Amino acid sequence: MKTLALITGGAGFIGSHLADLLLANGYRVRVLDSLDPQVHGPNRERPEYLSREVELVVGDIRDHEAVAGALEGVEVLVHFAAAVGVGQSMYEISRYVSVNSLGAAVVLEEALKRRDRISRMLVAGSMSAYGEGAYRCGNCGPVTPGLRPPEQLARHEWEVRCPFCDGVCAPVPTPESKPLAPTSVYAVGKRDHEEMFLSVGDAYGIPTTALRFFNVYGERQALSNPYTGVGAIFASRLINGNSPVIFEDGAQSRDFIHVKDLTRGCLAALSNPGAAGRVFNLGTGDQTTILQAGRAIAEELGREDIPFTVRNQFRAGDIRHCYADVSLAESELGFKAEIPFSTGVRELCRWVKGRTAVDMVDRATEELAERGLAR
Repeated sequence: MKTLALITGGAGFIGSHLADLLLANGYRVRVLDSLDPQVHGPNRERPEYLSREVELVVGDIRDHEAVAGALEGVEVLVHFAAAVGVGQSMYEISRYVSVNSLGAAVVLEEALKRRDRISRMLVAGSMSAYGEGAYRCGNCGPVTPGLRPPEQLARHEWEVRCPFCDGVCAPVPTPESKPLAPTSVYAVGKRDHEEMFLSVGDAYGIPTTALRFFNVYGERQALSNPYTGVGAIFASRLINGNSPVIFEDGAQSRDFIHVKDLTRGCLAALSNPGAAGRVFNLGTGDQTTILQAGRAIAEELGREDIPFTVRNQFRAGDIRHCYADVSLAESELGFKAEIPFSTGVRELCRWVKGRTAVDMVDRATEELAERGLAR
């Protein structure tokens, strides 16, 4: 009998790709997903990209009965379900805490009732839990600065400064050992996810691994969701003929990992007994600026004629640089990202062309500004 895996949130972007990979590797796959209209549209229909081999259970992770039913017969539990949106989490606070923290608690309670059968748990963490990435000061050595002061940002001085000598710092790869310093309600919830799952897994003897996802991009991102990944947001603006909006000066950098690489990392963690009780970064180890990412997407879509709007404004809680130290995943999981950013962007844009996207970015930006979170 094939191993049955449950992926919460598995009808979404990352979860559906993991479902494909698990099916290809001999698993049976069940998905529990609420089909949130912000992600899946107002009709809440089964996504066309979700394999017909996947058993879809429509339900809310805060509903004990729905979770209990979805867990029947399950041996591997993958928890991806979450309300996603850094900015939105700062004003829809109760919803984000309810879905993310309470939802994780319900999933864990129901899993524990079946702990004699569940042999493995995997939970999606996030690089957002780090806050700022790791840095080196030329005078003081390695430092872990907090958020840049608002008065510095008001002067349009974007780079991170040393907390000891005030010199400008250079970003370095961020290791799993960096202290966590989440700067949004969403990020706090993702820290909760990994700590809740690891502590419960340890207490009850269920091998559990937490993976800190860096900036994931690729096919199936929700193009009409203004709180999704930057790749889909830029693509949505461009195919609608609108100027992509960039805060600060566009030189802030992230680590973009293709969804197919990321799911290979998930499978590696599930397959490795030595991953139990541990946390791993899943990224590429490469820096790409936001402006570089946007221009690469514009070029692939043939929309180089559309100018980018670089606002030289900042959003509360935004960080400057964060990219992954991938050495632990390489040495312990044997995982290394393989898809170059240029190739991944080409695949994303090939998928985007011809699709319809409702561009909600302006409204989402207005909501931040109305609350004083963008200035």
